[in-house]
Amino acid sequence: MDLKLKQEMEVFAIQARIETLKALGHLGFGHVGGAFSIADLVAVLYNGVMKVDPKNPAWKDRDYLVCSKGHAGPILYSTLAMKGYFPMENLLTINKPGTTLPSHCDRNLTPGIDMTTGSLGQGSSMAVGIALGNRMDGRDNYTYLIIGDGESQEGQVWEAALFAAQHKLSHLIAFTDYNKCQIDGTISEVCELGDLAGKYEAFGWYAQSVDGHDVEQISEAIHKAKQQGERPSMIVLNTVKGKGVSLAEGKVGSHNMPVTREQMDQAMAELDSQLAAL
Repeated sequence: MDLKLKQEMEVFAIQARIETLKALGHLGFGHVGGAFSIADLVAVLYNGVMKVDPKNPAWKDRDYLVCSKGHAGPILYSTLAMKGYFPMENLLTINKPGTTLPSHCDRNLTPGIDMTTGSLGQGSSMAVGIALGNRMDGRDNYTYLIIGDGESQEGQVWEAALFAAQHKLSHLIAFTDYNKCQIDGTISEVCELGDLAGKYEAFGWYAQSVDGHDVEQISEAIHKAKQQGERPSMIVLNTVKGKGVSLAEGKVGSHNMPVTREQMDQAMAELDSQLAAL
């Protein structure tokens, strides 16, 4: 990977965390953990991978993104604002009355959101339908799907996986945010998932497992997924819930947590130091 692009992606991921933290700190609470664990992924997707047009969010030939773990919406909102889909100041309205930025993703409210999600497990089926529909319409665009690891305990995820493999949806590239935590505890305590990549391989997918905080590994995995061109792809992202800030990192309670002014100031200082180190 070009070193300049790598640094741009790394900087973007930290800045997206900063903007998300400002928004949730202004609100006083929010989904920090699962938003921060996918910051590096969305930085890659929106900086050189996805074919999109912020001035025309409904462009039919765009690449689609379905964030099935809809509670991670705040990091997507920051990303979309940074890319020019809507004004940055809108971020301070997140989850407030009359906002266009609800707690979970809503395609009817937010420019750049392709599918309403948050009822966990359903996003997989929606992404499969989008990918199949685009292929039937003769488009060669890609559909990207982000699934949570706790969400992967839902049966609908695996029904969609079977369907995607049956129809050889090679332009569907999915990611599992494998941060090992869910709202009720750790994955191992609630319902162990085992070898996720191996499971998807058994279901007929092309599967890879990478460091979900390494933009170079993520980019290379997406490239490989496109190169194989025969099957749907799953990229298991080994991540840390709440990555980047000590108040949330690796903590089950960061799924949806209070964010005080003091906590926000401390976390902002940590993120600023990470930026300065790049």
